[in-house]
Amino acid sequence: MFAELLQQLPAEVLRENEPMQNHTSFKIGGPADLLVTPGSIEEIKRVVTYCHKHHIPLLVIGRGSNLLVRDKGIRGVVMKLASNFQEFLLEGNQIQAQAGISLSELAQNAAAASLQGLEFAEGIPGSLGGAVVMNAGAYDGEMSDVIIEVQAIMETGEIKLFKAEELNYSYRRSILQEIPGYVLTARMQLKSGDKNEITARMREYARRRAEKQPLEIPSAGSTFKRPDGHYVGPMIEELGLKGFTLGGAQISDKHAGFIVNRGGASAADVLDLIALVQTRVKEKYGLDLQPEVRIVGEE
Repeated sequence: MFAELLQQLPAEVLRENEPMQNHTSFKIGGPADLLVTPGSIEEIKRVVTYCHKHHIPLLVIGRGSNLLVRDKGIRGVVMKLASNFQEFLLEGNQIQAQAGISLSELAQNAAAASLQGLEFAEGIPGSLGGAVVMNAGAYDGEMSDVIIEVQAIMETGEIKLFKAEELNYSYRRSILQEIPGYVLTARMQLKSGDKNEITARMREYARRRAEKQPLEIPSAGSTFKRPDGHYVGPMIEELGLKGFTLGGAQISDKHAGFIVNRGGASAADVLDLIALVQTRVKEKYGLDLQPEVRIVGEE
């Protein structure tokens, strides 16, 4: 299936039958048929066009921080854009960066240049690419506040530029979730500010995260999207499910909006917990909770 692709790329960027638990913050997931970690746009283009031409499923991931991979793993190709694709360029009050850079690292680089607007991203463990696609946010800030344009590669190999107004941003959504393409770079508009004030805000956000969230235990961040007018954690707590455990997966006893891997959790454990919470919330509150975590892989 991959013979030609294996010949087109350097051996060091290819791993066959790679356990995805090594590439997600949940530390869960079966093997990917082929994992590719390209280091250039040319290598990315080869992967994307090869998979499109040969009808091979392609999943693009960043740092795996908002991802649950099922236990049977992923058929086809997984292309990972993380530390292999993370260059950035400061131009006045703008930053252009590649999709693989850590969002937290990007915020720190902006602060070092006395630029404000990305403070909310301090401590968010994901990559820029994923954050741009899902309009990641926290503490009254989100990516749509700063994005001015996004460069994506379409499955045909065409590189397309999207202006901010074309991205149709809303809560945890963008048009990038619907198009047959993948984010390469993003350009952000920031504002000059006082470095000490910017870093003070970031320290405060980091302190709040550490105080309220189970950062020391593997998870995929907030498990559910927040329904309008409701907070998920308190609802789950009211149901008496805080700390509830199934196999190696647990509804965090620190923040009920998080499901954590207490050790050896399977994807099935997590999915069973998600289903339990959804059922109980529907029964008591009449709300249909939607996962914020991206769930992928063979059922």
